[in-house]
Amino acid sequence: MKRILVLLVLCALAAPAQYVRVSPRDARYLEFSNGKPYIPVGLNMIAPPGGAGAKEEEAFAVFESWLKNLSANGGNYIRVWLSNPFWEVEHRKSGEYDGERARRIDRMLELCRRYGIRVKMTMEHFRSLTEPTKQTWAARPLHHVSQGGPAQSIADFFDGEASREQFRRKIRWFAARYGGREEIYGWELWNEINAVRGGDYLAWTEIMLEELRRSFPRNLVMQSLGSFDTERVRDVYRKHSLMRGNDLAQVHRYLDLGASLEVCHGPVDILAADAVRELAGYKPGKPILLAESGAVEPKHTGPFKLYAADRAGIILHDVLFAPFFAGSAGSGQIWHWDAYVARNNLWKQFAGFAEAVRGLDPPAEKFTPSVEEQGRLRVYKLKGRKTTLLWCRDKENTWRSELEQGKAPETLRGVVLKVEGARSVRVLDPWTGKWTTVKVRQGRVTLPDFSRSVVLRY
Repeated sequence: MKRILVLLVLCALAAPAQYVRVSPRDARYLEFSNGKPYIPVGLNMIAPPGGAGAKEEEAFAVFESWLKNLSANGGNYIRVWLSNPFWEVEHRKSGEYDGERARRIDRMLELCRRYGIRVKMTMEHFRSLTEPTKQTWAARPLHHVSQGGPAQSIADFFDGEASREQFRRKIRWFAARYGGREEIYGWELWNEINAVRGGDYLAWTEIMLEELRRSFPRNLVMQSLGSFDTERVRDVYRKHSLMRGNDLAQVHRYLDLGASLEVCHGPVDILAADAVRELAGYKPGKPILLAESGAVEPKHTGPFKLYAADRAGIILHDVLFAPFFAGSAGSGQIWHWDAYVARNNLWKQFAGFAEAVRGLDPPAEKFTPSVEEQGRLRVYKLKGRKTTLLWCRDKENTWRSELEQGKAPETLRGVVLKVEGARSVRVLDPWTGKWTTVKVRQGRVTLPDFSRSVVLRY
């Protein structure tokens, strides 16, 4: 028995590393370097609680509990901010990197390996140096010349050659330590780069994406923009999505009653699907992902107050499902991992999505997404070469009805749905994980009783 275990371990160690890449079979989707499909299922998990002053063992105990819950429910992806105070290696002096602090990142990657989770590593998030700001979390005076940094201003940080060269050195420092790690899904230069207050950040992005590519040739490289909640960002989103060297077309969008775009007021499935279709309209020729979403108080002044009422996770459910069924490469990725997902113990929502897509090979299927209304259902359809999936959402069940007005979701009985080209369909209740096989008669199927949503696969 011991010999068998030793052989299994040796085989695992000898197996070639598998990195996430854009699929050469269909550039809208992702796969591993061995050609097996990869559908990212996960969320933003920026850092454990407590920041720089957190007690390390306590912080990691919480962080590991999140990873364990995500993995147990079919999750395989998270995003962290390396610039969060808990992980930040450049915390003492601009251009000086703390190898001892990096051991926390080492430990995080080992945990992700243990739980089968890939990590998007976001390098920076600050928006100003010494310029006045109410967002103290977004200021980094450390990089100002008055504190020994290379830049006179945030504009100088992006446009000045001294700052650019220093950032290249930072990339190379990370590459020397993490260049071969297959747990890393990809490297993201900045969180919401268009939120900075000066400098040609798009030109800077193009330069630094090239540096990331040289330093991490086996990982995805990417950039992100702020929430698509106003017409003003459409042009920069188009440029960002089409940018050469940017492997993914990522979009951020939230339920935000203070947003100028009406679609951002909900329903959540509509705002999430619309964000994906917006980017698809640019024809980026690359995977599209809703990389941040959720619900906020008006104009991002805090987490949504109605999160406390969302014990079933209807907002998370719509964020997970709607983007994929609109043509994205994976689930939507919720932001409030701590104040919403963990606090309300919503990990089973990931299991529902993971079960719906289990065994799918999107690059082989070459799915065509569409949406139509049938009665009180909004039917999102992915038609593939061998497989068709439908996600059916009850239009009368929304965040307003269930969370604001307190109306319990109605059990829908005897709903008849049009289905083409199938003798029978498998029906998944994503809220319970239960599959049912139902016969199709004269192009129609009578669905089992369900609430909120249901998935069909045939």
